[in-house]
Amino acid sequence: MIDTLSAAQARRLALAAQGFTRSRPASVSTRHLHRVMDRLGVLQIDSVNVFARSHYLPMFSRLGSYDPALLDRVFHSRTSHYVEYLAHEATFIPVEDWPLWRFRMDDFRARWSGPDSWMSTNARTLEWVLDELRDRGPLRPADLRADAPRERGSWWDWDDVKLALEHLWRTGDVAISGRKGFERSYALAERVIPPEILSRDIPRADAIRELTRRAARSSGVATQSDLADYHRIRDRAAMSRSIADLVDAGELIPATVRGWERGGRPLASWRHRDAVLPRRIDAAALLTPFDPVVWFRDRALRAFELDYRIEIYVPAEKRRYGYYSLPVLVGDRIVARVDLKADRATSTLQVQSAWWEPQAKPADDAERVAAELALAASWQGLSEISVSGWGTAADDVHAALSARSDPSVVPARRHVHTREGSV
Repeated sequence: MIDTLSAAQARRLALAAQGFTRSRPASVSTRHLHRVMDRLGVLQIDSVNVFARSHYLPMFSRLGSYDPALLDRVFHSRTSHYVEYLAHEATFIPVEDWPLWRFRMDDFRARWSGPDSWMSTNARTLEWVLDELRDRGPLRPADLRADAPRERGSWWDWDDVKLALEHLWRTGDVAISGRKGFERSYALAERVIPPEILSRDIPRADAIRELTRRAARSSGVATQSDLADYHRIRDRAAMSRSIADLVDAGELIPATVRGWERGGRPLASWRHRDAVLPRRIDAAALLTPFDPVVWFRDRALRAFELDYRIEIYVPAEKRRYGYYSLPVLVGDRIVARVDLKADRATSTLQVQSAWWEPQAKPADDAERVAAELALAASWQGLSEISVSGWGTAADDVHAALSARSDPSVVPARRHVHTREGSV
């Protein structure tokens, strides 16, 4: 039997799976952060800090305002329940999941173990870095710079030391033991991962099947490419076998979503058996570009009609929407995107641009977008909001902000963006 779903039902299934049917708590505790992680499974990390670093935003999207220091304590402490690995890109994962990624660590090791590989030609660098971590405990890359040994009369290339740490992390020989600011500290894996977890062996096929099951649970309904991208699994044959096994076990139910097509033919899809289909979604949220709702651009376009591209590396004069625009969710629709900048010197949240998406209902959505912007400013400790005139939603958003009677944020000001009138 195959489920037939409308596009709107698929969106609601996806958002419910991601935790957007729950009301935001009045006060956020560690319990709430763990609950969101149970939903997401992984939390992607990104260094861009023009508004707020990416890994803080999914919690804000789902829980509302909270103290970012709480997340730091939960995720960065030496006794954390979480550790970092390449479970999508660089992400936080539950520490007990470390053995699930042994197959990926082994793949990296096999790829880099040839006679002409970087690890082979830099074996002495790797050995020295491991010895330093063994003798001195957790170290930042900067801690190794001054003590790097001489090789053939000159200092080793500093990039080789940093690359050694990165390679050893990817192969699972070292783990990230914490961060100071945004700088990582590295340690031998056995000093970060509890021994009973580190010694656990999970065969490759079992690991990929479990990750497929989790991706399905976190997606609600998904295609094979959606499921594969959630944890960046490139082995298509293993993915196909995992899906077939989970269908046989009754955990995945074949589905067809109207409008999910390629070349005029419906895409094979699967719904997780525990996926809940709510009658409606009443959420509003700013989303990081690395939120699981939108991080796979094919799925974002197919499910939410969001044609999204990060424009950080696009020359300023060629940007269509702005440096780092955030999609805005209202209900079960992505209705807008806003390019935000936290100007700490003036305590101002600058809305550098604001754009309506084709599925927006500006008369209804402007106030919801304004409310999220006011909440975002308050969350970041900013006392003012300023809106440029760049973008189809800029005037509507400014008017809605100005009409608010929010005591925590003064009425919105206007500023001029250099791109105004040029697009």
